[in-house]
Amino acid sequence: MADRESLEKEKTSGEEEIAPSGEMLEEAGGQAEIEGAAEEAETATELEELEEALEEAKAEAEEYLDGWRRAQAEFSNYKKRQRAEQSKVRELANANLLRKLLPVLDDFDRAIATMPVGVEKLSWTQGLLMVRRKLEAILETEGVEPIETEGASFDPNYHEAVTHEEMPGYEEGQIIGEVQKGYVLGDRVLRPALVRVAKASSAPAEAEEKADGEGADSQTGEE
Repeated sequence: MADRESLEKEKTSGEEEIAPSGEMLEEAGGQAEIEGAAEEAETATELEELEEALEEAKAEAEEYLDGWRRAQAEFSNYKKRQRAEQSKVRELANANLLRKLLPVLDDFDRAIATMPVGVEKLSWTQGLLMVRRKLEAILETEGVEPIETEGASFDPNYHEAVTHEEMPGYEEGQIIGEVQKGYVLGDRVLRPALVRVAKASSAPAEAEEKADGEGADSQTGEE
């Protein structure tokens, strides 16, 4: 019996030694709370750092995107300028070539104007007229048009005055006749038209001067 009681006492004392006390449990719980709060704080800090890194990455990406957009816009403008310059160069080259053809057309017109009467139906005459029509058709296809002069008023942008003449039936500044045809290519003047221009008649002024002279002579005779 004594041995049994002693064994039970030893067992009870061992259990008391193993079982944690309330203070120990409270300390363990507090330590766990502290560790949990520390982990939460560390997690929050990591999240803030990640958010900051994400914002920096976004700002950097936006900066790169803006740079790419600017480069793309500059390249697009460069291509537009290149196309415009190339178009201008082609237009100038085309205008120069067409301008060189105009004297050839003038020669045809002079040859036809001085052609003897009665040779219109000859084969060589028909050939000459055909070549002239082909040349004129080429110029028309390229957009070359003659400058109108008949009945028009003198315009220094399109006409070049060869003479200024007094001509009855014409107003001052009105074109009397055309000496050489002028041509335009769109808004560009390939060659101005050479024209004769009417000027104001001096007859009224001469009559007035003559009348003034006769009046002075009569007054001298009376004296």
